[in-house]
Amino acid sequence: GLTFSTLARNQLQAVQMSIFFFLPSILLSGFMFPFRGMPLWAQKLGSILPLTHYLRIVRGILLKGNGLHEILPNVWPIVLFLLIVLSIGLKRYRQTLD
Repeated sequence: GLTFSTLARNQLQAVQMSIFFFLPSILLSGFMFPFRGMPLWAQKLGSILPLTHYLRIVRGILLKGNGLHEILPNVWPIVLFLLIVLSIGLKRYRQTLD
């Protein structure tokens, strides 16, 4: 949200950017369609998205009873994505204050 708001010139653009990001996330994360049933290119693209890893964590905990050791491989991509997007948003936010 912070990054989108620093990139957008108005509220409509921010909403459009969020839809542009979240729609592919929902479609390619395995939320609506089985992840393993997707073509290889879609699986690779979906693996970049944080929602894919979040869903793996939630399904692992709720369906398999996974502990911290089993979910850690899916935590670091979310943290990495958070750090990258947050750093971009904070850098651009500082530039808008100047």
